[in-house]
Amino acid sequence: MNMLISRRLPESVMADAKARFDVTCRDTTEPMDHGECVAALRAYDLILPTLGDAFTAEAFAEVPEPRAKLLANFGVGYNHIDVAAARAAGVEVSNTPGAVTDATADIAMTLILMATRRAGEGERLVRQGAWDGWHPVQMLGMHFSGKTVCVIGMGRIGQAIAKRCHFGFGCRIIYVNRSEKTTDFPAEQLPMEAALAQADVVVLATPGGSETRHLIGAPQLAAMQEHAILVNISRGDVIDEAALIKALQEAQIAGAGLDVYEQEPHVPEALRAMENVTLLPHLGTAALEVREDMGRMALDNVIAVAEGRAAPNAV
Repeated sequence: MNMLISRRLPESVMADAKARFDVTCRDTTEPMDHGECVAALRAYDLILPTLGDAFTAEAFAEVPEPRAKLLANFGVGYNHIDVAAARAAGVEVSNTPGAVTDATADIAMTLILMATRRAGEGERLVRQGAWDGWHPVQMLGMHFSGKTVCVIGMGRIGQAIAKRCHFGFGCRIIYVNRSEKTTDFPAEQLPMEAALAQADVVVLATPGGSETRHLIGAPQLAAMQEHAILVNISRGDVIDEAALIKALQEAQIAGAGLDVYEQEPHVPEALRAMENVTLLPHLGTAALEVREDMGRMALDNVIAVAEGRAAPNAV
């Protein structure tokens, strides 16, 4: 069976894929556009897409009877795929959930600590040769230990972040979620506005998609405390970026730590110019072992469907 891999994966994963399938891999790091997705649905038995590849309802409308039997997404988030349209066309969709949990939670902690302790700003000061030595009131940030952390989206990743904050830093955990969660650490579920009003640090760990687009906008930012930090490791459009910029410019909140952006890879100049914003280039799962695990999980889904079984991580 032939398979398309939308962007090159770690070498060990590529080797495993080529050992089992007739593999075509696109020679670019850009996401697949509408035309490429339409052509892929017609030409390949199995497709391994990833972030941003535009398998929309419109793409499936152009190919009502696709050759493809599976979109084995490389990644846990799949808001670039219209799952209902895929199912209607007889195409299964899978993802790679467990492989990304710890790595993404680690990046959340990186952003929390960098933003609260002004680490990015401090590093730039040193690199620019502008540091004139230690003094008692230089670069004063927020002491994170013991603070109140609000996690919005208490799934696998949200719970992994909360666990690190509680056990590692003695933080009080509050959370916003559609359903109550049973956890092995103290955590209190609150309505959005109440949680935002109490938090020193707010971490977004929700899925992407239409239901969570602009979940955090001007009203939610206004509900946060002036000293609070907002961290996003979910999807960029969960935040209304224009509202965030305005809130930061007007000092409604103290700062932000972002790994994802509303119009990736575009990052607004206003955000890039702010010293109180930590910016990372979507590093959530960027560890070799993690990307290899994601690839193997995606291949497990591909192999299952190729053998006539259900994908173990069907969404």
